[in-house]
Amino acid sequence: MATRLDGRQLAAELELRLQAVVAERLQRAGRPPGLAVLRVGDDPASGVYVANKEKACGRIGIRNLGAHLAADTPAAAVLASIEKLNADPAVDGILLQLPLPAGLDSGPLLEAIDPEKDADGLHTLNLGRLVKGEPGPRSCTPAGVMALLAHQGVALAGRRAVVVGRSILVGQPMALMLQAADATVSVAHSRTADLAELTRQADVLVVAAGRPGMIGAEHVKPGAVVVDVGIHRIEPDPAAGATAKAKLCGDVRYQEVEPLASAITPVPGGVGPMTVTLLLVNTVASWCKRCGLDQPLADLLP
Repeated sequence: MATRLDGRQLAAELELRLQAVVAERLQRAGRPPGLAVLRVGDDPASGVYVANKEKACGRIGIRNLGAHLAADTPAAAVLASIEKLNADPAVDGILLQLPLPAGLDSGPLLEAIDPEKDADGLHTLNLGRLVKGEPGPRSCTPAGVMALLAHQGVALAGRRAVVVGRSILVGQPMALMLQAADATVSVAHSRTADLAELTRQADVLVVAAGRPGMIGAEHVKPGAVVVDVGIHRIEPDPAAGATAKAKLCGDVRYQEVEPLASAITPVPGGVGPMTVTLLLVNTVASWCKRCGLDQPLADLLP
């Protein structure tokens, strides 16, 4: 039976660490850390994600300084909100919640965020810092995966890692972080020929393809560590009756793969909680830097 890489448990442990970091430095800083999550529109999933982030902030002592803008807010007004947050000395981290309503281009808005307050690590400057191995905010989901692997003691140096998915949000920074840990990394995507042949070579397989149930037993080498970044809501079959409930699943067919893997993330409860926690890590790390304090979280910023 595979070891379960429990993101909920590790996230709870890291929250306690963050609580201590904030409490021990609050008097010297003269103010608490501040995170501004900027939400535009009424996407239901975004509403749940933002609420979870706000609750997590409250648990560790981060001030919630975000805003919720109407779906018809013009780009110029969203940009003005970002610039206001950039200039606010109480804000240490800014996150623009995606997806945005139709008609709003996320690219220019993400680029407008002060790179030093980029809580999601997606600014071009911070992605460049990752490429060069320089310190800076890291993309939350892949950084959360790295923290999970480190906590479990998964050796990466010299191992073969395959990342399925090449998005700038997860796949690309994930590959860079694994490479920085001295893994030999391949990136697969929708046009990869004979995907199973490639993924079966992986000692560590990270799946961030955005396709439910894409990876099964035929894709996995026995003994591999499998990290499932995907999360999808599957509506019940109408034939199952009115009491049937929707289910969550990942990009990996868990029941098939779990007997083969040496370790695997569940969905839900694996990578998701770590993404929120690394958002908090980025914010507290920025607060420490901006307030001239020591940096106690460098090990969580790969």
